Amino acid sequence: MKFLFNSKGQHIANLVNNHLHSPSGQNIGHYRETEKIFIDMRGKYLGEIINDNRLMYNNNSSYKNVNFGSYGNYGNVGNYGNPGNYGSIGSISGYKDVVF
Repeated sequence: MKFLFNSKGQHIANLVNNHLHSPSGQNIGHYRETEKIFIDMRGKYLGEIINDNRLMYNNNSSYKNVNFGSYGNYGNVGNYGNPGNYGSIGSISGYKDVVF
């Protein structure tokens, strides 16, 4: 399990067994290991990890217009707790925060 944060350091998701879950536990996406990206529940590009634990949307990703198909819903994994704020990294050129 890995906590993921936005650029402001706010906890926005958890990576559990290559599935992306909201902080409350709901399945909200999947990790594609080959491409090192996340896709949403409809198979569209969602974002990628930068700076080890920041889930960000790459404005220049070559996967923005690719549909990877639905991977199904893996349910709710429960709440892993609140890790608190991880600290801001400021704005990163070419990236923006993921909005669910």
